[in-house]
Amino acid sequence: MKKFRITLLVLLVGSLVACGTTHRAAPVTERTIGGAGTAKNTADDRNFYTVKKGDTLYRIALDFGQSYSELVTWNKLANPNDIKVDQVLRVAPPDAAVARSSSGAQTGAVATGSGAEARSLSAPPAGSTAGNKTSPRGEKRPYSDSTLAEMQKSEGAAASAPPKTVAPNDKPAETSAAAAATEDETVSWMWPAEGKLVATFDDNKKGIDIAGKSGQQVLAAGAGKVMYAGSGIRGYGNLVIVKHTSTLLSAYAHNKTIHVKEGQSVSKGQKIADMGDSDADSVKLHFEIRQQGKPVDPSKFLPSR
Repeated sequence: MKKFRITLLVLLVGSLVACGTTHRAAPVTERTIGGAGTAKNTADDRNFYTVKKGDTLYRIALDFGQSYSELVTWNKLANPNDIKVDQVLRVAPPDAAVARSSSGAQTGAVATGSGAEARSLSAPPAGSTAGNKTSPRGEKRPYSDSTLAEMQKSEGAAASAPPKTVAPNDKPAETSAAAAATEDETVSWMWPAEGKLVATFDDNKKGIDIAGKSGQQVLAAGAGKVMYAGSGIRGYGNLVIVKHTSTLLSAYAHNKTIHVKEGQSVSKGQKIADMGDSDADSVKLHFEIRQQGKPVDPSKFLPSR
């Protein structure tokens, strides 16, 4: 009877230890899954913007260096003037996310293929022996000297051919940034108007102000395409925005009259507007250069004078 009690006690303790071990292992898997989901959401957020109070689609387009019409298309907006607070808008081309994930997808596909290949080499299919061939059978040909010579020739060509390798894009972001920088350097700049510089670029001023006379000509500071011409952005009056490269644009504000249309290509020095005081306290040209939607100091681009 005493031996029976001891045996029962040992079995009970063993069961408790096993249950405790199983319980501790569960949360590890949950944390791993949650972490992967968080990383994916962070990557996706770079392509989207949440509308805040006071935003307009024109302002969002300017801040992200995109065309107003592109935002309308990407977001399938039936009424572009009716965007809501907390509405999530796409502010990057739909193929931007695909480009970033393509290299990862290719790498994953290569890894999966290698794993499958390794499994097929290490473990033969059920019902077969290790020595059996698992590849499709070739055609049966009668033995002859010509057949043997042809087979040897094929094997030699296969052995001498260089192995095919997959070269994934290890640094797609860096490569893209370098290409954009090179493209930006090709733009030739000039001053957009004659006149006294009355305001310079700083953290609070997104561009420079050039004083002048009403009706004075405003020129395109560089060649490009007009991506906006209108008065839909508060604080800028009659505004013209010219896109020079995929990441670089210039803005011309407070004009009296606009002489170009959206989608029109303009050359460096071409007249695009007349200077004015629309939405301003005096006659002047407010000029900005934006790189990837971010205001940058125009003096670093314009020639000295």
